[in-house]
Amino acid sequence: MRAIEISQPGGPEVLRPAIRPIPQPGPGEVLIKVAASGVNRPDVFQRKGDYAPPPGASDIPGLEVAGELVDGDFSSQNPWGLQRGGQVCALLAGGGYAEYAVAPLGQCLPVPHGLNLIEAASLPENYFTVWSNVFDRGHLGQREDGTPESLLVQGGSSGIGVTAIQLAHALGHPVFATAGNDEKCRACEALGARAINYKTEDFVERVKAWSDNRGVDVILDMVAGDYVSRELDVLADDGRLVIIATLGGSASSINAHTVMLRRLHITGSTLRPRPVTFKTAIASKLYQHVWPLFAEQRLRPVIHEVLPAQDAARAHALMESSTHIGKLMLHW
Repeated sequence: MRAIEISQPGGPEVLRPAIRPIPQPGPGEVLIKVAASGVNRPDVFQRKGDYAPPPGASDIPGLEVAGELVDGDFSSQNPWGLQRGGQVCALLAGGGYAEYAVAPLGQCLPVPHGLNLIEAASLPENYFTVWSNVFDRGHLGQREDGTPESLLVQGGSSGIGVTAIQLAHALGHPVFATAGNDEKCRACEALGARAINYKTEDFVERVKAWSDNRGVDVILDMVAGDYVSRELDVLADDGRLVIIATLGGSASSINAHTVMLRRLHITGSTLRPRPVTFKTAIASKLYQHVWPLFAEQRLRPVIHEVLPAQDAARAHALMESSTHIGKLMLHW
């Protein structure tokens, strides 16, 4: 099969076409003939040598694909009834930049009604991540008075960002989002957020003004670094800060007294090394709560550009430029 491999740690130019053996599915796994692969920030970290695949995972980058089920173990039960010949999108621990990929059956979901395979391939990494961190870990829900809690998304125009905005908005939650220029802010607003240009505005002041000084209930943070202390200032009492990336640095300082007095929660997670059982449980929740929203057209994929698979290096360069809004996709 054709694949895109990392020849050595480095810049986008180290991604190169290669011929690899078709992977063989093991117990509980299926083989997917890939139509499209998503490009995500962890792929960039892996290419640079900063994010090694989990033990046993493919060294080929790529965490999400969509395509046709062509082989594998279909003996385990799945509530969505996947069988050979079905079209699916899947979350992977690696191996997505290839014509064939192996995934646990429990991490595969049917293509949502009304979406094509390229659109479906843009979903798994972001929706698994957002559901796990915003709703399971961050517990975004209802306040004691029954009103919906609010969400602040740092990096609202990224793939994760547009997913978090759309999903929280579709479920009735007020959403705030930061972005790096006015064009990106307008894109966030079109998806349902109140947007803040972090280069010209202070997100703490803007969120407090919009919330009558109450603050925000949950923050999804991909920056960390010196953002953390400011995020504690803008959290409402009993608020939750969920850190999923450290683009602004891994070292942060906090006022522990503030955390104690206002009963704040600071947490975080990474999805890739979690066990299949954990990811299968997320898949079940997505199928039940989120997939119907695509059929109702309350959610839609936001794709910035679709590139031929052999142009993976160009896709990585584009991602690192941070000029894109939404997802970058590779098609086979």
